[in-house]
Amino acid sequence: MNVPAKLGVYGLGLVLAFGGAIGVGRLVGPIGPPAAAGENGHTATGPSDTEALPEGLQVSEGGYTLDLLTAPDKAGAEARLSFRITGPDGDPVTDFATEHDKRMHVILVGRDLAGYQHLHPRMDDDGVWSVPAQVDTPGPYRVFADFIPAGDGDGHGDRQGRVLGADIAVPGDYRPAPLPEPAATVEVDGYEVELDGQPAAGRSSELTFTVTKDGEPVTDLQTYLGAYGHLVALRDGDLAYTHIHPNGRPSDGQTAPGPHIGFAAQVPSPGHYRLYLNFRHDGKIHTAEFTAVAGDVGEAGGSEPGH
Repeated sequence: MNVPAKLGVYGLGLVLAFGGAIGVGRLVGPIGPPAAAGENGHTATGPSDTEALPEGLQVSEGGYTLDLLTAPDKAGAEARLSFRITGPDGDPVTDFATEHDKRMHVILVGRDLAGYQHLHPRMDDDGVWSVPAQVDTPGPYRVFADFIPAGDGDGHGDRQGRVLGADIAVPGDYRPAPLPEPAATVEVDGYEVELDGQPAAGRSSELTFTVTKDGEPVTDLQTYLGAYGHLVALRDGDLAYTHIHPNGRPSDGQTAPGPHIGFAAQVPSPGHYRLYLNFRHDGKIHTAEFTAVAGDVGEAGGSEPGH
């Protein structure tokens, strides 16, 4: 039984119990394998403990912490989602590098992988990021902050991206949606999007999305976040986060504006994943969602989707 299914057993009572909690991730701690034992049976500590963890499973990593301040607390009502990133010195970070045309990317999604939103907040002078947000149904949600601290690097110009995550809960009658079965083609907003390829665990694999409308290939995609497509993968169960980068750039003279959008994908383990493809056409951003299977699910201790 995966995490959404377990939470669904408790239903209304569970959600109400945590309805006032902001940043539940800080209460339960990191999700992941236990730290390895070092010499003399002592548990090893330090940065090496988290290097193997997938992104987005921790509220703090590398000295940086996602500090949620306000979040939606009622289904169907717009609210202010606000947070700050504190650095190794404990102070709010205010200097961020631009990646994919933005200094901060926020993903808001239900623990059942439904209700995906990609948001771009604004930061005030005190380092507080905020953006209007609305969720349509009660239940537990995960907030991811995807960013690059401008002062965080190896001293040679390489900066390390960070993805931190924390939980919120919206009170009400929580009824988790089952994970959709894997399918090669989905429809969204009158478009048909076909996926060729599957993500691979521990190695790169090619994913190609083909966008058509009314049976005709879409060859005039518009750029979104500096590319013709933006792709995020979330692992079913713990919502391990993978930001997948597109192949090529619109300005390279070789990457066509559709109908094909290619990515080199690598996910952390075998299992079921939800893929969220953002693309822009006719001035609007559309999100095509796929369920995909990486590797042999049986080897990862997994099961059929939604169980």
